[in-house]
Amino acid sequence: MDTIHKSKLLQRRRWRIRKKINGTAERPRVSVKFTGKHIYAQAVDDDNAVTLAFLSSLDAELRKKKVAANVAGAKELGSAFAEKAKAAGIASVVFDRNGARFHGKVKQFADAAREGGLQF
Repeated sequence: MDTIHKSKLLQRRRWRIRKKINGTAERPRVSVKFTGKHIYAQAVDDDNAVTLAFLSSLDAELRKKKVAANVAGAKELGSAFAEKAKAAGIASVVFDRNGARFHGKVKQFADAAREGGLQF
């Protein structure tokens, strides 16, 4: 019996999600990635293969606040990302949870971004 590793299952979930959502210049895809220590978020125009806005917990201002890859850090980064996206002229987005369940950290990030003014 062949064992499918977690990373292969995660990649399959990513592909399944990406089949359904696509970012455009008017409505970019917001991809969020959580690692053990950091959070990365970017707004991507898939039609032109361009990143329109990017923010991570490695940003100097967020490092001073000691933003970690937990629920509180996700909320902080979500609101900061919404501000940065609005400054870049982005108002409406599609959300890419990057294979993770829409629960906990991912949900907090999305809720904070919605409170910050992004529509999705």
